[in-house]
Amino acid sequence: MKVLITGISGFAGSHLAEYLLAEGKYEVAGTIKWRSRLDNINGIMDKIKLYDCDIKDAFAVRTVLSSVQPEYIFHLAAQSFVQFSWRTPAETLSTNIIGEVNVFEAIREMKSEPRIHVAGSSEEYGLVFPEEVPIKEENPLRPLSPYGVSKVAQDLLGYQYYKSYNLAIVRTRAFNHTGPRRGDVFATSNFARQIAEIEKGKKPPVIKVGNLEAVRDFTDVRDVARAYFLALEKGKAGEVYNIASGKGYKIKEILDRLLSLSRTKVKIELDQERLRPSDVELLIGSVEKFKKATGWKPEITLEKTLKDLLDYWREKA
Repeated sequence: MKVLITGISGFAGSHLAEYLLAEGKYEVAGTIKWRSRLDNINGIMDKIKLYDCDIKDAFAVRTVLSSVQPEYIFHLAAQSFVQFSWRTPAETLSTNIIGEVNVFEAIREMKSEPRIHVAGSSEEYGLVFPEEVPIKEENPLRPLSPYGVSKVAQDLLGYQYYKSYNLAIVRTRAFNHTGPRRGDVFATSNFARQIAEIEKGKKPPVIKVGNLEAVRDFTDVRDVARAYFLALEKGKAGEVYNIASGKGYKIKEILDRLLSLSRTKVKIELDQERLRPSDVELLIGSVEKFKKATGWKPEITLEKTLKDLLDYWREKA
């Protein structure tokens, strides 16, 4: 079976590619941008086929899809950093929304009828009230960042193209996921990198932090990659599914757990630059709908996830 992963060199894309290759029955292709870093896929470069493609370029997208003729498409390419979306809202909206439209329009021109996965985000829920936790798929969407708005648009475009053109689109809303290869602009990975560099004597024993009181639902990226696959294997076209652990942790608790894996004594210091104009304070997801549809559940413990993440940065440091 031919599979296309847009954004294959990214965090989730690289883990998904590894998962599919391990299954042993998929021809895996992926899109990258000409300036993409390929560190995440160095170990599998000889097993995948890469295409230079900016998803904002409709012609390039059509060319790739026409060449690959995939049966499964995992659309992961996006501007995925919430903080960055405040600084460049137009770029975030353009990449995420127009890029997805280009993918859908190219699919409409194909002779085959692939199944398509749209990777949404828990940031779509945005402002969540305590009585709404755990968050179900029917919860109102109140995004609090340009990134969140862009993911709502992607989500609803997926539904619209399913209804209008009968494209076999399955949407997911993954809650926070982390693990080895997570970009250091994200909190958990940034903490791990700072700890690793302090251990190596590369920086003073001070960890810069943003809002530590926000509550998030964390899942290992390797479990999320498996969930993405199952969404297309067993999910129902037109539906949307949460991918989550169902457990909430304050960001401070995640930092404390990382610090417990190190003997380093550090000072915690608030960095105003890491605070957002409006932050999502509470995100804990209900995954019952997805479990019922696919049988999926998280298998990797938070302890292992954080240890693997810290060890990844120790090797990099």
